[in-house]
Amino acid sequence: MTADPETRLRADARRNRDQILAAAKQMFFDDGPDVPMEEIARAAGVGVGTLYRRFPDREALIRAVAQDNFARVLTEARAAAEEPTGWQALVRLLGQSRELQLSVRLALVSPQASVIIREDRGTQEFRNAILDVLDDIVHRAQDEGSLRADVSTGDVAIVVSLLLRRFPAKGETAELMIERVLALLLEGLRARPDSVLPGRPITVEDLYLR
Repeated sequence: MTADPETRLRADARRNRDQILAAAKQMFFDDGPDVPMEEIARAAGVGVGTLYRRFPDREALIRAVAQDNFARVLTEARAAAEEPTGWQALVRLLGQSRELQLSVRLALVSPQASVIIREDRGTQEFRNAILDVLDDIVHRAQDEGSLRADVSTGDVAIVVSLLLRRFPAKGETAELMIERVLALLLEGLRARPDSVLPGRPITVEDLYLR
């Protein structure tokens, strides 16, 4: 028994949308969100007309990629929060590099994407939920004594943004750079009584100041 035409059309439409999003995410990750729409369609294996039927302009595509990616990061953050200790949860979350990298690059590297993400309510809801999970992990690790007490969630979020900016290399060399920088940053976040940071901890509220 075959599916009726309407069901097939819905399945085809969903498959095309998923292929476009996957191609856009990969190309945004590699080259930024200014990559030509025609190249995204070609990588997705669909016609340009199909792409524009699903996403009428670049802004709509960036918004869809951001929402999809932030949703995945939120899922990963919640999974990381299930680790036995707050420190293990933090290490796991920071190690979830790829989805996190694209989210940070979209938000910080591209001015156009930054504006779209900032003004999109759906994306901001995901962002806020991610920060809530991170806040819980940070306080849990501090209560355990593994994370230094003179930092706050904003500090950790800034560390993430610094870690995930584009590195001056690709492939295995870039992965090695990320791994080493992550290790260095984690060492800096470890609790140690003989180390004092300047000023005050950066909070989540500070991240919203323009």
